[in-house]
Amino acid sequence: MSVKTNNIYGRITISDRTIEKFVLHVATDCYGIVAFSNENIFRSMFSFLKFGCSGRNVSVRSVGDRIFIDMSVIVKYGVSIKAVVDSLKESIKYKVEKFTGMIVDTINVNVTGVTH
Repeated sequence: MSVKTNNIYGRITISDRTIEKFVLHVATDCYGIVAFSNENIFRSMFSFLKFGCSGRNVSVRSVGDRIFIDMSVIVKYGVSIKAVVDSLKESIKYKVEKFTGMIVDTINVNVTGVTH
């Protein structure tokens, strides 16, 4: 699906894939995020076959004017996981809402690992 809105100049459509890429860029700038991971081996294999080695580490689903985001990350060893995830969610929510003009309803972050 995609996010659609109208303004005085016409209609704007933003694909979910575009929002996924934007979320990856935002998350890369967050302290404590080391890498992105897929939730399970089947999703990882499907992502590899469908999209190549880049994979899909973020899943964006839009319903009406609401955006739902799911992502899996690996965090840096020694940091507060709660603090990193809270900061990540806050940053993504603010920047995606500013970028799209839509409401981010839910951001689910799955921490799949810790590394140096």
